[in-house]
Formats: sequence, C-alpha cells, structure tokens
Amino acid sequence: MSHETEYHDAMVTLLELVWGRGYMAPGGAGNVDRMVAGLDLRGQRVLDLGCGIGGPALHLAARHGARVVGIDIEEPLVARATRAAREQGLADAVRFETVEPGPLAFPDASFDLVFSSGAITQIADKAGIFRECCRVLKPGGHLSCYDWMKSEGEYSPDMLYFFEMEGLTYAMETLERHGEILAAAGFVDIELEDASDWYRRESRREYEAMRGALYPRIVELLGEKDARHFVEDWRSMVVVCERGEMRQCYCRGRKPQ
Repeated sequence: MSHETEYHDAMVTLLELVWGRGYMAPGGAGNVDRMVAGLDLRGQRVLDLGCGIGGPALHLAARHGARVVGIDIEEPLVARATRAAREQGLADAVRFETVEPGPLAFPDASFDLVFSSGAITQIADKAGIFRECCRVLKPGGHLSCYDWMKSEGEYSPDMLYFFEMEGLTYAMETLERHGEILAAAGFVDIELEDASDWYRRESRREYEAMRGALYPRIVELLGEKDARHFVEDWRSMVVVCERGEMRQCYCRGRKPQ
C-alpha cells in the first residue's frame, strides 16, 4: 500500500533553499554533528529513521565514516536521496529504502546508532517506534533524535493554523513525555535538552530573509502563489515558536549492555 506524499516538490525545494541542500530540518550539517557528538561512528552501522532527501545520512557517511541505512515512507524523497548518494560517490556507504509505517523490517541488534531528525514528531505511536528503535539497536547502542515538540496543554488556534499552512501530519508530545516513553521502551542514560531558544531566533531570521532578500529567488523557483504561501507558513511558525508553544528538542538514550 502506497503512502500519500505530503512533501511535494515545491515544499522540498523551499526547505533546501532555507535549510541547505539535502536537509528537511533546520541546522544542516552542524545539527547532525551536534546530535552525534561524543560518538565514534567510524565503521558503525547507523539507521536514519525518516531520512527524507538524505542530507544527514550522507553527512554521517562522509564526515563520520558511518555505514548508513536511511528509511522513509515517501518514495519520491527516497529516490532523491538515492540520486544524491550516487552523485556524491557515497552509494557504497549509504543506501536508502522506502518502507511502510509500522514495525522496522530489520533483525534484532542490527545497528550501533538509530538517528532521527525531524521525523518522530510525525509518528503518532511513539511508544511503538521507540520500542522498535531499542529492538534493532545492538546492546550498548545509542538513539539520538532531534524533533519539534509541544508545550503542555491542547493545541492553540495558532498552532492549528500552522498545521494547516504546513499541510503535514503532526503528532507532537512534550519533551518530558518523550523521556517517559524512552524509559518505558527500555532506554537508559536518557538525555533531554530543550533548544527552543536557538530555533526561536533562527526561525525569525529565516522568515525575515524569506520575505526579503530570498523572496525573488523563491518566486523564481516556485512562482508567486507558492512563494506567498510559504512566507505565510513561516510567519505562522514564528508565532508558535516565539510563544513557546512549539519547541525544538534533543533526546538521547542508550540500550543497556
């Protein structure tokens, strides 16, 4: 059964313009490095969960020497990632696969690291996916995630408007709840970090660039209608970021030996 594509070409083009080639979450290669700080990945087997168009996986291979399997539920994104791996001469170190939602199609203890940037926020069954992450990790292996999360309470009208502008499926939880779910899934040495201040400033900078210096380029790439839509999308995101309702957070954990 095929999955309905949510990340259409216009959105991917816009995300790469704002966040860098190959990236569908903020921070680019620097954020990937931050997520794996302190880990020696040379020759290690990494699963990139929700790999998108491949930027993080390719960086993990090229910069950190990892062997990476990237998986995503959207075939067009996987096709773009596969092309990028060939173009960058990394096809021997990285492969990308289209998968169905649900249990991971890998044996127990298959990976040294499960990595995920901006994907868990769209998975409703967080308990199920974190159990699966723990299952496919080798004893002593690590999980590292960067995600968009929510504050306590129900979504506000501003957050619901942001979701409408995005046109994407979101299933946000709080950072504290992520920690509880990770512990219940079997992880230890859990580290939780709220980095919302960083992206609160960055999202404002991105928005000002999009409606200013970047706007002619966005129009050139996407046309006036889509350009106006994405500028308004970013404005709505800045609102919920600056109010502290949408948060950007890091989670790490380790599978016991």
